[in-house]
Amino acid sequence: MFRALCQSISDRIPGQCAVCLRWPANPVCDACVASFAQPVPRCATCALVVHAAVRQCGACIRHPPPLDACVAALHYAYPWSGLIVRFKFQQHPAWARTLAQLLRSAPWVEPELDQADRVIPMPLSTQRLRQRGFNQALELARQLAPDKLATGLLLRIRDTPAQSALGRTQRMRNVRDAFAVEPLRRAELAGARVVLVDDVMTSGASLFAAATALRQAGARHVTGMVLARADPPGEAPR
Repeated sequence: MFRALCQSISDRIPGQCAVCLRWPANPVCDACVASFAQPVPRCATCALVVHAAVRQCGACIRHPPPLDACVAALHYAYPWSGLIVRFKFQQHPAWARTLAQLLRSAPWVEPELDQADRVIPMPLSTQRLRQRGFNQALELARQLAPDKLATGLLLRIRDTPAQSALGRTQRMRNVRDAFAVEPLRRAELAGARVVLVDDVMTSGASLFAAATALRQAGARHVTGMVLARADPPGEAPR
């Protein structure tokens, strides 16, 4: 109740846009959303930017990922990369509400949430959760679909080195068998449509490994849903 009261009070206090610094404004003002968050055509199964007439990128055609669909609202670049770093690494979990609103603004997000049986956040290892203090994917998922949120269903069973310094092949190897479904809850996934939520997707290694675990447990349809899509390691910015 106290948390809800604080949020209600903060909603009434004029603020400053974190991008353009305009007063008074929402945490990200409408003008900055219009300037920096316009939807673009993306690959249906990995969310990389593609030409308008293209449904899937060449990599997904050659090697279909374990995702039936993948959606992203933003490109991981200015100004969003800085805001996500602040949210994720500088102990600003309250930013989840604003960032989830940005994600919901993407035209393909609401249909996926409406059709989902379960919305599952990407889990952190115990060690990483202890270091960070919260799971950013969980905070986003809680804002996106609290009534469908399934915590503790997907587990991170192996702590792995940070992905940021690794190439694509190393990333894939790094997270292999790092995820598992809670054995006592596998029945929840039988024939289910699942949305798997994370903040940033780069190579897709973590999302693909988690999606594979969900499929092996019986999920019928898995959609990856990320706030921002980055260019994979070794690729030039788009």
